[in-house]
Amino acid sequence: MAWLVPEGSRFLISTTFAAATNVTAITNAASAVASATNTYAVGDELLFTSGWEDATDSIWKASAATGSSVTLGGLDSTDTGFFPSGTGVGTLQKVSNWIELQQPLTIDTSGGDAKFINVEPLNKRNSFQIPTGFNANQTRLTIGYDPTLPGYEAAVAASRTLKKVAFKFVLSGGATVYSYGYITASEAPRMTKGQVLSVEVAISSVGRMVSYAS
Repeated sequence: MAWLVPEGSRFLISTTFAAATNVTAITNAASAVASATNTYAVGDELLFTSGWEDATDSIWKASAATGSSVTLGGLDSTDTGFFPSGTGVGTLQKVSNWIELQQPLTIDTSGGDAKFINVEPLNKRNSFQIPTGFNANQTRLTIGYDPTLPGYEAAVAASRTLKKVAFKFVLSGGATVYSYGYITASEAPRMTKGQVLSVEVAISSVGRMVSYAS
């Protein structure tokens, strides 16, 4: 058991990805093993695009690696209903560079909660709900405005070109959370008397938010 706090956390976005590697097969296992000719190492952070909806467009860490395969730690693909055998192939790309978003002030996450359909059968007095999936995740980060900050410059550049990036926040206790999606960065600073100027950077995830313990 651990209690984690936001104070001391760091927030980073990707600036470059390495060339994509084809995944020719992937196992149904507690930690999925992808067949791919590669030079990956344990701890590499990998963007996986896949036919598996619950694995694609997400960042996974390599927990084991050889020249011909890599184990995606945390990707439990044992349920073949959600991870049909033979359909999870795709590509892997290593996050080759991160840049920190300096001067963070606040962070807020939304989404990720379950979606439901309400069912009201005519032959029953009581209704019930059926889960249908999850709402999209969004992370909003307010940072102190300084247009010369390299992280802010990178966020604006990605925002202007509608570029998808990987997002990583490292909690002060050592846990790490990843997501991948579109980034938007405001170029208009908020001006409030008695407060520092600030801007908002938002990540709209297209895949899962994936967490790793320290």
